[in-house]
Amino acid sequence: MYATKLTLLLTTIVLYAPGSLFWFFWHVPELLSTGTDQTLVAAFAGSVAWMLLTFGFIIHIIKTARPTAGSGR
Repeated sequence: MYATKLTLLLTTIVLYAPGSLFWFFWHVPELLSTGTDQTLVAAFAGSVAWMLLTFGFIIHIIKTARPTAGSGR
């Protein structure tokens, strides 16, 4: 059980960190430099999707670490 959780955590980190770096340091500046309405909307939508994904990861980690935290007891 511990090995499975560790593998999932490491896989998430390996995929999430480079994806975040790619988005914020390469793709977003390119979208913002173009300056058309379509690229600005894409930059905004991608950033909102990134924030939702980050929030989901945080909630998942909290619920995994403390499975009784959300029960209200």
